[in-house]
Order: sequence, then structure tokens, then C-alpha cells
Amino acid sequence: MASNSTKSFLADAGYGEQELDANSALMELDKGLRSGKLGEQCEAVVRFPRLFQKYPFPILINSAFLKLADVFRVGMLGSLASIIPERKNAHHSIRQSLDSHDNVEVEAAVFAAANFSAQSKDFAVGICNKISEMIQGLATPVDLKLKLIPILQHMHHDAILASSARQLLQQLVTSYPSTKMVIVSLHTFTLLAASSLVDTPKQIQLLLQYLKNDPRKAVKRLAIQDLKLLANKTPHTWSKENIQALCECALQTPYDSLKLGMLSVLSTLSGTIAIKHYFSLTPGNVGSSPGSSDLVKLAQECCYHNNRGVAAHGVRVLINITVSCQEKDLLALEQDCVFGLESLLVLCSQDDSPGAQMTLKIALNCMVKLAKGRPHLSQSVVETLLTQLHSAQDAARILMCHCLAAIAMQLPVLGDGMLGDLMELYKVIGRSATDKQQELLVSLATVIFVASQKALSAEVKAVIKQQLESVSNGWTVYRIARQASRMGNHDMARELYQSLLTQVASEHFYFWLNSLKEFSHAEQCLTGLQEENYSSALSCIAESLKFYHKGIASLTAASTPLNPLSFQCEFVKLRIDLLQAFSQLICTCNSLKTSPPPAIATTIAMTLGNDLQRCGRISNQMKQSMEEFRSLASRYGDLYQASFDADSATLRNVELQQQSCLLISHAIEALILDPESASFQEYVSTGTAHADSEYERRMMSVYNHVLEEVESLNRKYTPVSYMHTACLCNAIIALLKVPLSFQRYFFQKLQSTSIKLALSPSPRNPAEPIAVQNNQQLALKVEGVVQHGSKPGLFRKIQSVCLNVSSTLQSKPGQDYKIPIDNMTNEMEQRVEPHNDYFSTQFLLNFAILGTHNITVESSVKDANGIVWKTGPRTTIFVKSLEDPYSQQIRLQQQQAQQPLQQQQQRNAYTRF
Repeated sequence: MASNSTKSFLADAGYGEQELDANSALMELDKGLRSGKLGEQCEAVVRFPRLFQKYPFPILINSAFLKLADVFRVGMLGSLASIIPERKNAHHSIRQSLDSHDNVEVEAAVFAAANFSAQSKDFAVGICNKISEMIQGLATPVDLKLKLIPILQHMHHDAILASSARQLLQQLVTSYPSTKMVIVSLHTFTLLAASSLVDTPKQIQLLLQYLKNDPRKAVKRLAIQDLKLLANKTPHTWSKENIQALCECALQTPYDSLKLGMLSVLSTLSGTIAIKHYFSLTPGNVGSSPGSSDLVKLAQECCYHNNRGVAAHGVRVLINITVSCQEKDLLALEQDCVFGLESLLVLCSQDDSPGAQMTLKIALNCMVKLAKGRPHLSQSVVETLLTQLHSAQDAARILMCHCLAAIAMQLPVLGDGMLGDLMELYKVIGRSATDKQQELLVSLATVIFVASQKALSAEVKAVIKQQLESVSNGWTVYRIARQASRMGNHDMARELYQSLLTQVASEHFYFWLNSLKEFSHAEQCLTGLQEENYSSALSCIAESLKFYHKGIASLTAASTPLNPLSFQCEFVKLRIDLLQAFSQLICTCNSLKTSPPPAIATTIAMTLGNDLQRCGRISNQMKQSMEEFRSLASRYGDLYQASFDADSATLRNVELQQQSCLLISHAIEALILDPESASFQEYVSTGTAHADSEYERRMMSVYNHVLEEVESLNRKYTPVSYMHTACLCNAIIALLKVPLSFQRYFFQKLQSTSIKLALSPSPRNPAEPIAVQNNQQLALKVEGVVQHGSKPGLFRKIQSVCLNVSSTLQSKPGQDYKIPIDNMTNEMEQRVEPHNDYFSTQFLLNFAILGTHNITVESSVKDANGIVWKTGPRTTIFVKSLEDPYSQQIRLQQQQAQQPLQQQQQRNAYTRF
């Protein structure tokens, strides 16, 4: 019997065996937990995550945790704090276990008390006095006190509770001067202040006091660590006196490790509002001069320190001061920044160690910030990078290429100057097939694409292709082609995609690469557009559409059930429809010449009272074009809302496409359909200073130019004139001459978020309806689990889930009843906040009309910024509304009572006949 039980448990534990339902699987795992053999118990424990992954619903998870709790006792109870924070019997069990004589049980109770205090205000209020008594009690061992003190960091639920915990910690720091006790108490003190946000300035002063006066290095290190935490979380609470005290400590300390920690705190503060407080003018204070302050003296002293970390933080402080104090003349500081960056770059670029690479990243980030904040220094920064690029190690070269690309994106005028040096370097690298060399090829090619700005010259293309021919790694070629597509170099991308078609083993990869090649070819066709040449524009758009249609066919073939490529397909379909709309608008503009208004058009316009009718059929065509562009803008908006996992650059790209549609729609309305009421205020751009990419910068420039042209023609000429049609056609050509950028989300999904819904009641067979009587309401329970990829919350996080439930009548029974229209449909919406990625709610639905109803449940999410995203999914079930027995009996009785009367009337009619 025992062997059969073991065999059954192990059969379920193994992969590939016949799947069991949730209850059976849980029972088998419970048998393993109750086994007398330790090995089987361990095996049962490690199988629980697989069970949770397959059945992620609370009923099963709660049951499983209770079974696990029998094994792990109070310690497991602490892990359940986020699920049952207000369970009173759990609170009582923890309080009892704290008084236990079993050391293991007490330690588990301390762990559980900490977790429940973080989750439950009631528990924290109730347990605070108990913890205080144990900490102050003479019978409590010191080791246990050290474990109890961190619980006080969770006493932040209200001001009174936080104040009492702070008083206790203040007393502990004074009464127990031992190193361990001071460290634990001070750190708990800091965490409590950071959470309660009430006594943060006092805590900063306390930490600075220990940093300055306590001789123990361990306490000083703890004080620096906590100051860094408060600098990150609450920089606005730092006063000028706090920063000055920290500077004095850093200037006086003889230890490099402590100086590095203090400079790390100061470099964090220098990038926040605290630096403005430090140099600000206050009543009774003339303000600090950046050149004479202790902070600047400290940073200048550390810029050339023999410790790389100290030097990096010193340079960072100087650069943050230089960038923040824009209104002051800081020539000497600017020179110190440049020289300090040069020395760091030389020092770190020759070293492959992890520490040197981390320091180099800090220095390169500072370079990008300095070039952006002080553009007149960017040329010297770029020259320093290019000079050092030739002699640096490969790992450093990759980081330096990223820095050059970031600077060139911000300041495009520097691109041409760096292109020559980049090409010389590209010729001499990539001789080996190491990973670093491959990465360097991609990084350097990216910088070349950014520096080239527009089309690549034949020489540049030849050099890149020649280098890639000697590289056997197809992945490197694909990454470079992908970067070319992102930067708008479609001719280069098409050739690279073409070379990869025969190097993939899967037909899905082949179709994917073929679609990218066709899209690149389609965009390349648009590079031949010329202003004022409208017939050529129609030819170019037609040629581009031909390749786009080929590409969308390949893209559809590349999609799989696991990877449906929904964003890519919709983005390309919208691009096709946009090109067709542009082509149609150009043809409409040309029709003013090919099909001018008839002679009686003016008479028709006067008769109809519509002045536009005197222009002939072009007025109706323009109205249709305007509506089509507005529809495209709406579809781009839907795509934006459906792209919850997209990065910000991709979303901005979609937004720019939407703005292009709205721009043309507005131009048609302002020039032709309604010039009198057209307003330009809402379309005025804020400028291109904040554009994050060259594509966005060029698109914004086109928008501003088109708006200026439209505004200059508005009300100047009577519509429709050749000036109006020429303005519209030139606007289309200007938009299409900017090469389309295929952003990261088109190729790569860094964040993955999906929602799995479960409805109850649910039929065994999805095609079968659920039976409900028409005089009753259906309680529909909707449960859901939010599932994440490897990087949850990388770009945005879910704050709440919006569930929309609607029902429609699919089919009626034979009898036709007169029922109010309100009873024919259900439309409800609820918002729920996920708890540990789980949510549930219920809807009461009414089905008064007999027949089959279709219930649709659709989910959308709301992020932390309040933006709603239409993520889906959309789930459908069927309900069959049946007549209740009592009503059916009454109806049958009425029919039977009416039947003799109808027969009598029929006999009377026969008699009269």
C-alpha cells in the first residue's frame, strides 16, 4: 500500500505524466508532505511552485499554504502576511509564540511579527508595546534584542506610533553603546524616518553627528550608508548646514574608503534640488559662490585622486554644479570638469576590470550630461572620446561608442566631425570573432548611423559591408541591420537583411527577415520624392505600397500562436493605409486641374447655400480625405493604448504618426473646408529642443514648417485654389521625405505583461451555454492573474485593472414578448487593484429576455500615472435564459383557457358561412 502511494506521488511529481486536476494534484502533494521519508517531503515542497504556476487561484493557493504551514509552522505564517494581514487568529498566534521557551519558535515569531507589522496597522499598534517590553526587559538576551529592534522600522502607520518607536530607539542608542546595538538601532532609526517622512531632518543631523564624533569605522560606514539612503529618497530635506557638515567630514578624514562613501552621498545630492538649496540666496545670507565653497574645493581636490571611485565622484559633483548653476560664470569649473573627465577616461579605458568599467560608466554619463548642459564644451568632449577610442580596450570602446551616440543624438551638428575618425577605426577592428569584437562592431556601426544623419554614402556602406563579410556571426549582422532600420538607413538595412535570408534554419525566421527586407525596400522607394513633382510622388508611393504589401504577407506568415506579432502587423497596416491616404489626397488635389468645376457650379452653390459647392466635386473628396485621416489618427491612438509593454521611444514614434494624420486633417480643414473657424493655437509646437531622436527632431521641424505655410495661406485666397492644393501636396512630400524609424518594440520586447482571466460559472464545453432562469440574476465571478516576463515593471506598472462586462441577445425563442429595451443588454464596469498580481470581483447580470445571450468580459489596465491601456484579454461565454416553471405553468393554463373560446368562435364563423 505504501509503495502504491509513493508511486502515485512520484508519478504526479514527474513531468510528462498524465495531468491531474487541481484537487487531485494537491492531495498527492499532501501525501508527500505527510510521508515519513525526508526525501519525499523535500520533493513535495519543491513541486508546489509548479502547482501554483498551473493553477494560480486563491482557493488552491490558500489550501496549499495551510498544508505547508503545518510543516514550517510560524515561519511560514510570516510569509503569508501579504495574503492574510488582518487575520486575528494569526496575530494571536504570533503574540503567543513570542513568549515561547523554544528558541526556534521565538525566531520564527520575530520573523512573522516583522512581516505582519509591515502589512497591518492593527497588528503594528498591538505588538508595539510587546516588542518594547521585550527589548527593554533584562531577561531578554542581547541576540534576541538585535532581532527585535528591526521590527520598529515598520511602526510608521501613524504619527503617534512612529513617535513612540522613535523615542524607544533614541533611548536604545543612548543606553546601549556597543557597536552592534548602535548599528542596528541607527539603521532601524533611518528606515523608520524614511518611511514616516516626519523626522527625516532630525535623523540626518543624528547620522552626521555619529559620522563626525564616533571613532568606530563600522559606525561611520553605517552612517554613510544611511545618509546615502536618505539622499536618494528625500533630497529636499537636506539643508545647507547638512551638506556643509558632510563636506567638512570628507575634507578631514584620512581614510579613502570613508571619503569615497561621503563623496558618493554628495554626488547623489549634487544631482538633485539640494544643490540649488546649497547655493541659494536666503534672508541674512548672501549665498555661496560656487568657486569658493567647501563643496567645490572638496570636488576639485578629489578630481585627480589616485582612487578611481573618489575621482569619479569628484568629477560628478563638479559637473552637476556646473550644469545646475547655469546663470553663473563658471569658466574655471568647466575646465576642471573637462580635465577631470580626460584623466578618468585615460585611466579607465586601459583597464578591463569590473571596477574600472563601473567608473568609466560614471565618467561617460557625466560627459553626456556636460555636453547637454554646456553645449559649447561638447566639441572638446567628443575630441577626447575619439582620441582615446583608438587605444582603449574593447570593453571600454563599447561604452565609449554608446556615449558618442548619445551625444550625437542630442547635438547632430557634431556628427559630421566624428564620422571620419569612426570610419578609420571601423576599418581596423573586428579581425577576431570574440564576443567583445562583435559587440564593438554593432556599437560602432550604431554611432556611424547616428553621425551620418541622412543617407549613408557609398564609401561608408562599402566599409561596413567589407567588415561584415569577414564576420561569420549572423546575429551581429542582424543587430546592425536592426540599428540601421531604427536610424532610417533603409538602403543599408535592406542589403543586410537580404544577406541573412539564406542563413536561418526556420521558415518563420525566413519570413520575418524577408518582411523586414521588403519594408526597408518600401521605405527606400520614398527617398526619391521631390518637392513640386507630384506625378513622381504618386509613382514613388505606388512603388512603396507594392513592397509593403509583399512585406505584410511575409510578416503574417512569420507569426505563430506563441508570437502573433500583433503590434508589428498593425503598425505596418496603418503605414500602408496612411500611404494610400496620401496618394488619394494627391490625386484629389490633381483633380482640380484634370476635372475643374462645371460652369453651373456657382449657381448650384447659391441654390444649396453651400459656397464650397462652386468648387465642384473636389469639395466632397476633400471632406472624405479629412475624415479618413481622422480615422487613421484614431487607429494610431488605439495602437498606442494597446502597447502597454512598449518602450517610450516606440510610443513616441506611434504618437508622431498620429500627429502626422491630425496635421494633414487640420490643414485640409483650415485651407479648404472651414477657413473661418480654423484655430492654430492648439497645434503650436513647443519647439524641437526636447526631441530625443533625430527622427523626432526632423518630424517636429516639418510640422512647424507645414503649420506656418497653412497659417500664411489661411483666409488669404478663396478656396479652392492651386495654392491650397500645392500646400497640401508639399506637406505630404515633406512628411514622407523623413525616413521612417522602426523603433525597438518592433524588433524586441523588453517588458512582457499579460492578464489571464477565469470566469465562474463556466461551462465544461466552451460552446455550451450556461442555463439561467429569467426571473433570477446570474452572479458572474471574474478572477484574474497578472503574468510578467523576466523584467516586470521595466517601463510601467499596473495600478488597477478595469473589467468591462457586456451582454447582447444572440437569439430569441419562438414566442415574441414585449420587454423594455433596458432589459435586453447588460453593461457594467468595475476597477480592482491587484494584490500580489491577483484580483477578483463579481457582477450581477439580468437576463429577463428568453434566449441565448453572449457575455463578453474585457480587461484594460491603469498605470501609476493614471493612463488607461487596452491590454485585453477579451473572454466570451454564452448564457441561455430559460422561462421559470411558475411563469411557464401560468402561461400554459392561460393558453388552455383560451383554446375552447377560440374553437367556439371558429364554429360560429362556420355557422354563419
